[in-house]
Amino acid sequence: MAKTIRIGTRDSELALWQAHTVQDQLQALGYKTELVSVKSTGDLILDKPLYELGITGIFTKTLDVAMINGTVDIAVHSMKDVPTQLPKGIVQGAVLPRAAQEDIFVFKDNKSTAAFDEPVTIATGSLRRKAQWLNKYPHHNVVDLRGNVNTRLQKVADNEWAGAIFAKAGLERINLKPENHDILDWMIPAPAQGAMVIAVMENDTFCKEACNQLNDVNAELATRIEREFLRKLEGGCTAPIGAYAEIKEGHIYFHGALFSLDGTQKLEIEETISVSESENFGALCALKILEDGGRELMEAIKKEL
Repeated sequence: MAKTIRIGTRDSELALWQAHTVQDQLQALGYKTELVSVKSTGDLILDKPLYELGITGIFTKTLDVAMINGTVDIAVHSMKDVPTQLPKGIVQGAVLPRAAQEDIFVFKDNKSTAAFDEPVTIATGSLRRKAQWLNKYPHHNVVDLRGNVNTRLQKVADNEWAGAIFAKAGLERINLKPENHDILDWMIPAPAQGAMVIAVMENDTFCKEACNQLNDVNAELATRIEREFLRKLEGGCTAPIGAYAEIKEGHIYFHGALFSLDGTQKLEIEETISVSESENFGALCALKILEDGGRELMEAIKKEL
């Protein structure tokens, strides 16, 4: 174990927490490691919604380049930020045990979701969250919210919004989940939300063997199904897509949906199968959505973006 594994990470508090978590686990197995911090385009450009930047994997691209250039050996990501098609030469090294997958609404001035009959303004930088929110609350106004977790929480405090939507796992990991929040159990999460993934170079046997020891089989299977669903639906286009696969007692319970950008249309699927039947399950669920009007909806989304 003479080689030192260089772990690439963004420099936000959450990204560093994730990288330190992997570092601690690898060091517990006897590996030498060091962290290498890299700033991504997604962290630098905060005045545009992500989908307007036109870059697939905006939070992961800089680390991909660092891996390919040999600056770092592995990279740690929030899996929901990782494109379903990894760059040539980079593979998935491990999926860590999954944290909470839910979205939560952080509110202020007692504007919890119980008081949402009146028109209010809420914030999110996610097309998926915006579409689902407008599907449930069509009389609300949704504005864009960008930046890392700390920045977004500060923007909520500084603005006249009723609140904003966050991933529960991200706030919990860095102990920033406030008391004034509601769990949005009706909102379908982003594919792989709550999961952390390690990317590694395909030809790096040493790092692949090291990372494989951290892999969680259930989290790997569930996220694979969710990302299959996403990849089959998207076809390279950003769209409001939610997907969640839960594995219990040998069965996979899947819930997925595609929404129009304004939330007025919702195409949804719920399926249960045996784990032994999981091959291409996510893609098959997506195909049912596409055949049920999803192709036309995806075309409309592409024209609007």
